[in-house]
Amino acid sequence: MSAYYNEHDPYAAQWLRNLISAGHIAPGFVDERSIEDVHPDDLREFKQCHFFAGIGVWSLALRRAGWPDDRPVWTGSCPCQPFSSAGEGAGFNDERHLWPDFYWLIQERRPTAVFGEQVASKAVEPWVDLVQADLEAMGYAFGCVPFPSAGVGAPHIRDRLYWVANADGARPLPGALAAVHCCQDGPRAWNGEFERPSAAGGMVNTDDWDDSAEREQRSGQQRQQPQDGSTGPVNGLWADADWLFCRDGKWRPAEPGTFPLAHGAASRVGRLRAYGNAINAYQAQIFIESTMDAMR
Repeated sequence: MSAYYNEHDPYAAQWLRNLISAGHIAPGFVDERSIEDVHPDDLREFKQCHFFAGIGVWSLALRRAGWPDDRPVWTGSCPCQPFSSAGEGAGFNDERHLWPDFYWLIQERRPTAVFGEQVASKAVEPWVDLVQADLEAMGYAFGCVPFPSAGVGAPHIRDRLYWVANADGARPLPGALAAVHCCQDGPRAWNGEFERPSAAGGMVNTDDWDDSAEREQRSGQQRQQPQDGSTGPVNGLWADADWLFCRDGKWRPAEPGTFPLAHGAASRVGRLRAYGNAINAYQAQIFIESTMDAMR
């Protein structure tokens, strides 16, 4: 087995095993212990190590970016709650501040490359400074860049900071990674509400759209596109987004071919928690591809 996955949530850990069995992510071993209980010797046989693995999106993104399963790499999206505006704001005093444990394992094993992700906010800047200082003290070249999921075609903001540490001595990572800011154009938004392009190329107010599907939408049985004949406000995967008419009278885009998670989803609490903790696969893929270009 080439990969090691560390995930202490039993529900997500079993999800990882299912994904491995289905061949969607790199074959490997799932360890349900806390990272605090992992010893460097436990990782000796693995080429890839994924900490805070969630549902394995880092492995999926690496594959999509063309990073082979047998090419050494570590990943880790440390818990964001200590530094998230949605958390208690305890910062370094939060027991979920687990960078010191991740750092210790990196220091002992010295992987060639390490990818990470964190919430993008003013409050997280001291955390990023710590991570950069720790990694550069070990001789890694460090680069990071915050950018929204909307920048890669998703119809939501979800600002995240992606970082990489490279041990091969290449120094120009920060400048090269700035290329991710030149990703595909995302949707236009105002106060978190998406505006939809009109057929003529202008913007139309969502409140003016046809509400004939309201009854069907509220029952969760049907989705339809607003009746102005225009295309979606986003590109890539979301170009043909399904549109949900919500109870507040606004339309919102959903990934084509899916369904509202709150309707008909078995074990919805576990699934929503796992999805909510996952990174955006395409966002990570773009970052990895930019990093691979910089490493060449």
